[in-house]
Amino acid sequence: MTEANEGPSDDADRIFELQEEVEQLKEAVASHAVVDQAIGMMVALGRVSPDQGWVVLKDVSQHTNVKLRNVAELILIWGRDGEIPPEISAELEAALDRHGPAQIPEASQD
Repeated sequence: MTEANEGPSDDADRIFELQEEVEQLKEAVASHAVVDQAIGMMVALGRVSPDQGWVVLKDVSQHTNVKLRNVAELILIWGRDGEIPPEISAELEAALDRHGPAQIPEASQD
């Protein structure tokens, strides 16, 4: 069918498709922000690089069978409220042990 032959039904279908795509993009942006914030927490609290923070989140997700975005949300809740499911906490600790710094630098002696 050419553009000249498209009717109102085709236009409505296209509008619907575009609305769906916009919603998916909005969800992706929101998800990305949550994951980025959780990576930031890993950097600050786990003393890892951003790349290592990503790997930690991915490991926790894979070892707990919880979607990465949901792991990130749980970590943000933990940062805000201090509450985290025990299985996530245990795997987070294990992942940080696997990917974190070999040793924590000692405080400088002044």
